[in-house]
Amino acid sequence: MISYFQAVILGLLQGASELFPISSLGHSVILPRLVGWHIRQNDAFFITFLVATHLATALVLLGFFWRDWVRIVKGLGRSLRDRGIAAGDSDAKLAWLLIVGTIPAGLLGLLLEHPLRQAFASAQSASIFLALNGLLLYGAERLRRRAPDATAALALHGVDGSDADARITARLTWRSAVGIGTAQALALIPGFSRSGATMGGGLLAGLSNEDAARYGFLLATPIIGAAAVLKLPDLFGPAGNGLRGQALVGAVCSAVTAYIAVRFLMRFFATNRLTPFAGYCLAAGIAASIYFAIQ
Repeated sequence: MISYFQAVILGLLQGASELFPISSLGHSVILPRLVGWHIRQNDAFFITFLVATHLATALVLLGFFWRDWVRIVKGLGRSLRDRGIAAGDSDAKLAWLLIVGTIPAGLLGLLLEHPLRQAFASAQSASIFLALNGLLLYGAERLRRRAPDATAALALHGVDGSDADARITARLTWRSAVGIGTAQALALIPGFSRSGATMGGGLLAGLSNEDAARYGFLLATPIIGAAAVLKLPDLFGPAGNGLRGQALVGAVCSAVTAYIAVRFLMRFFATNRLTPFAGYCLAAGIAASIYFAIQ
């Protein structure tokens, strides 16, 4: 079904493209068609294989932001104990912003994942949506809300502006958290990027590129992890027969590139923007679409 060589390539690709705003699902649909592999998006064995690579990516994100998640969970516990979010408790507010953002993404995923996968299963459509993803990223950078400097504004209220969580919670409203969470549903369409949608939504809400990336990665962790865990029985059931070794190899490869990607992107977005990724998606999407059209 999937050779070990294919598992390595697909695992490396998924780990990087899941976190880079370039659509892991889109690339997983386009690449097999480009190189002539008999792997299609809706093949049961391929979906089972992706479960392992997505779980590996979620575990890498959880490990990378482990200290942050400990603080966030403690903040959530304080808010439940006190039946409210204390003023200045950025960890508690961030916890609820993540919950508010996760709910619409989870519901839309359960309702729309299968219909959208069936409707847009071709490499041609994935190429078109990849180009549109580039336009979305470029538009988010062009239309981003130029909010005042968060560090200086927070300092006026006695809050440490160097704290990324404090900057995020000072900028995001409950409505914008719902909007960013809902935007993740775009990733159900091959070619659109989950991280790109969340980062773009964060920019439109007034976050910096660095804080938008941070919030996007935190928001993606429970969504990716929960989706993988829900389908994990398939991997250990009959559907995983003849595939578990390849899935393990793919997961390890995915974990390696996911770790490299998140380290790189957190540094990259400290001083850079989404524009290079927008250019890549637009060029690659158009080129692949033309190639498939003339085949």
